[in-house]
Amino acid sequence: MRKAYWKEAVVYQIYPRSFMDSNGDGIGDLRGILSKLDYIRELGANVIWLCPVYKSPNDDNGYDISDYRAIMDEFGTMADWEELLAGIHRRGMKLMMDLVVNHTSDEHPWFIASRSSRDNPYRDYYIWRPGKDGREPNNWLSFFGGSAWEYDERTGEYYLHLFSRKQPDLNWENPRVRQEVYDIMRFWLDKGVDGFRMDVINCVSKTPGLPSVGGARYAWGGEHFLNGPRVHEFLQEMHREVLSRYDVMTVGETPGVTVEQARLYTGEDRNELQMVFQFEHMDLDAGPGGKWDLKPWTLREFRAVMHKWQAGLAGVGWNALYLNNHDQPRMVSRFGDDGKYRKESAKLLATLLHTLQGTPFIYQGEELGMTNVKFGSIEDYRDIETLNMYREYTLERGLPADWVLRLIHAKGRDNARTPMQWDDSQAAGFKSGTPWIKVNPNYPAINVKESLADPDSIFHYYKKLIRLRREHDIVVYGRYDLILEDHPQIYAYTRTLGREQWLVMLNFSRREARFELPGHLRHSGRRLMIANYADADEREPIDRLELRPYEARVYRLLR
Repeated sequence: MRKAYWKEAVVYQIYPRSFMDSNGDGIGDLRGILSKLDYIRELGANVIWLCPVYKSPNDDNGYDISDYRAIMDEFGTMADWEELLAGIHRRGMKLMMDLVVNHTSDEHPWFIASRSSRDNPYRDYYIWRPGKDGREPNNWLSFFGGSAWEYDERTGEYYLHLFSRKQPDLNWENPRVRQEVYDIMRFWLDKGVDGFRMDVINCVSKTPGLPSVGGARYAWGGEHFLNGPRVHEFLQEMHREVLSRYDVMTVGETPGVTVEQARLYTGEDRNELQMVFQFEHMDLDAGPGGKWDLKPWTLREFRAVMHKWQAGLAGVGWNALYLNNHDQPRMVSRFGDDGKYRKESAKLLATLLHTLQGTPFIYQGEELGMTNVKFGSIEDYRDIETLNMYREYTLERGLPADWVLRLIHAKGRDNARTPMQWDDSQAAGFKSGTPWIKVNPNYPAINVKESLADPDSIFHYYKKLIRLRREHDIVVYGRYDLILEDHPQIYAYTRTLGREQWLVMLNFSRREARFELPGHLRHSGRRLMIANYADADEREPIDRLELRPYEARVYRLLR
């Protein structure tokens, strides 16, 4: 297997607005991040992924960009950003920026010009169409609910927005648009950026003609804008003109991607991307109605998805490993137990992410076991997707507000966006006044100060996991093989590199579970490499082992 630093990396994702506020205005900023770089280095992460810090009117918290070459005033200045980059590099870490180029803000100069008249030179930078029979050009739905089209009275046409109406989609069919994107990338790479996380990059190619889906008034049109006909051509052009000229790390956000499609995006001989974020495991608790149609997930389903991606990309591409981020609920609340077994289950989930083959992505606060938040009123929420959904479900569908809030408590994006919990002081040490969104009330018990002081904390367990990756090539490059594939409680697998073999056993339940070692895993002894219960006994035989609730163990099998 070809070795690479980005395969060995551990990435720490920062949502700037919620990480650390340096000036008391209630909004996290660049100097706040700068003040906490030593914390990230102590954890062991060596790449920082920074969510958008570009100039933006903040309709979607920075994912609506009005100037790609300027810093959002609330976050600081370009000088602050340059100081942050220097501080990251001085500590031996790398910086990955968020590249958001499927769409811009409607306040970007390109779009302002584009909507000024039908014959403006920038008109074709975006996707404009006349209406049909007094309605939208087609029946596609936006990711954020409602039609994906917005009527513009000035020119009498509609523009496409797969997300907010203030996020018009760029027209990637226009070669001038692609060159503008490449120029933006060069601007930041020449400043010293080490890579890009590419926001919804598989949405940039749409089916020619933009056809409707079926005969319904509105319908999900993903088959026409996810993994479109020219997306690989566009990415190969991007690689040829920009990425191949720099030493960069790339990961694409690709909703709806299949393993077969991911092999095309990440194939090492295809010159597109190094990794993609797939969403199959993120959809396990969604019913036929989509994200807000909650259903229980099962270990069998979860294990099958994770195994499919491990096996499917083996030897061809590379997995990006994550269980939460700024768009997803907190992983310990979703896939673990954020009550009695919070610490144990948070460590178990971390063990999974750091012992599968791929590059692990840690989302801020994950290393503390931060949980979902249950705000009692919609007034406490800030996320545009959540607010749109609440309005649709309560006003248009007439559903009870308390029932809708329960859905938000489970799946809302603001679960991940409450301020980072630094200590047990006012506002969790995020700032001295009132943060832009409320702090999770459990911050006195769950915070960095407490975690650093407790040698058995989730934070210190992450440090051990990251150290294992650094010290043992098998954790990064070893072959993955699933065992006990039908066990109702346990997810277990081996990693093998040459003559060395490791065994990972994870009890994904609140009850004890019996692990029975398959006969083909012959060994003369074993060494316990890491366990999430401090009193795990290395002398216990592993042929038949009772795993406690959410217990995780990793052994090196001796031969």
